[in-house]
Amino acid sequence: LIVGPALGGPEHELRRNVIAVIRSQIAAFQRDDGDMAFSYAPEVQSQFGTADAFLTRFAAAYKPVFRPKSVVFLNLAFSRGRLVQRVLLQGPDDIAVVALFPMMQMNDGSWR
Repeated sequence: LIVGPALGGPEHELRRNVIAVIRSQIAAFQRDDGDMAFSYAPEVQSQFGTADAFLTRFAAAYKPVFRPKSVVFLNLAFSRGRLVQRVLLQGPDDIAVVALFPMMQMNDGSWR
């Protein structure tokens, strides 16, 4: 028997919302839509400066996120006071990695 958050409960809703955001960002990467992918990463926008720079960096350095063959959402947890979604990604080279997606709740209640 595996026990988890009740379906429809607040934890389930939070996880569903976080996963939807990450899926949307990965879909934007797969379409080479740098503007959309960049919009999901407000905390690093100043680091990259432009959506094109962000897309170029991910294409070169984070291929499992940029072009995953498979995506498996692991646990949603708190780390260092931040909500973090762990995701198992199989990259285009068939190597599996666990990516950490730190999440940030925006003023409108949405997650990025």
